[in-house]
Amino acid sequence: MLSDKDRSAIEERLRPMRESVIVEFFESTLGCDTCAEVKQLLQEVCELNNLLQLNVHNIYTDEDRAKALNIDKAPVLHITDDSLRDTGIRFYGAPSGYEFATLLEDILMVSSRDSGLQEATKQTLQTLTEPVELTVFVTPTCPYCPAAVHLAHKLAYESPAIVGSMVECTEFPDWASQFDVYGVPKTVMNQSKSIFVEGAVPESALLKRIMEIPTAS
Repeated sequence: MLSDKDRSAIEERLRPMRESVIVEFFESTLGCDTCAEVKQLLQEVCELNNLLQLNVHNIYTDEDRAKALNIDKAPVLHITDDSLRDTGIRFYGAPSGYEFATLLEDILMVSSRDSGLQEATKQTLQTLTEPVELTVFVTPTCPYCPAAVHLAHKLAYESPAIVGSMVECTEFPDWASQFDVYGVPKTVMNQSKSIFVEGAVPESALLKRIMEIPTAS
């Protein structure tokens, strides 16, 4: 799928990788029109750096791993390290268009073993006492979406309390409709229609909104 020019550019972009990264891909043989295409793309990307490894799972036959990560849809990507810990980083749908750059940025982040967040943000995240879901709805043609997705992934990587999920609207239209997504990026928090931010907001603004989420009674 990748041209020679694309391969060269991706190789150069991934050259700063320091530590190993595992891309876990969850596919399905039932009703997943893009699974084969996404898997081929990931195979070609992972061939470009010996620190990259692709693990392919079927959400039904590899049920234990899928359940461990609370994944019940396909296609889904999870970016982790050789410990296979749950980093909270999810891509629901193909990382295509502008989101392909997000995939590469996430690989570099995990390889560096550093979220890259500000120290004040890291300290604030340590005070989280309840789980937080950040669901970022995107389309491949949105130039502002990668910033929103990568920020959610950085927060997820830094805090075990956070799961950050990119959701590609055209692949999961019912999901987008459920949360009244009329423009992207839209970041929905804790699967609540009333707690969200629209647009690519700064790190401090998203963190503030997260810390304002009402706690469970």
